[in-house]
Amino acid sequence: MSGLPPSTADLETLVGLFYGHGEQLASFAARHHSQLPVAYRRLLAHTGHMTVTVEDRHHSPVDVEVLEVQQNETHYSRQILLRRQTDRRVVQFGIVRLALETLDKAARDEIISQRTPLGRVLIDHGVMRAVQLLGLWEVTCGPDLASHFGTHVGHVTYGRTALIYCNSEPAVELLEIVAPEDMF
Repeated sequence: MSGLPPSTADLETLVGLFYGHGEQLASFAARHHSQLPVAYRRLLAHTGHMTVTVEDRHHSPVDVEVLEVQQNETHYSRQILLRRQTDRRVVQFGIVRLALETLDKAARDEIISQRTPLGRVLIDHGVMRAVQLLGLWEVTCGPDLASHFGTHVGHVTYGRTALIYCNSEPAVELLEIVAPEDMF
């Protein structure tokens, strides 16, 4: 990766891409996997793609809704919601930062088209990938996250930061927050 800033999936950096004040989104407390309720542990404490995980959990394919995008010469970042196809309920909020030069043009173009969840694009394009779980978080909803999930400010849910390696290179930094389980 020539000339790219290092990819680390740092929580503060990812939130800072779209929020000057992170508390507008949420407040975060680091947690060990043993501190997560079992349902959240199953959803988050693994090295698989969240697209597949939430589809399995909710027995429904999901669609991506892109809320905001930033792009420069090296990175494409987006703030997204994953919605169940069955009833359009939001099942996940995410922030994604992709190092553009790590994917071939076809996969990169499909991600930038904003029609398909990132995990599904990587799977469909046969990109050799590995997901590295970096952190688990107890997430207290701020105004924006509460609005996305249709809940109240202060509602607690959980999330993770992860790094996807594509073709052995750090390619995608992720913040993934699942909708509160008590809403389903």
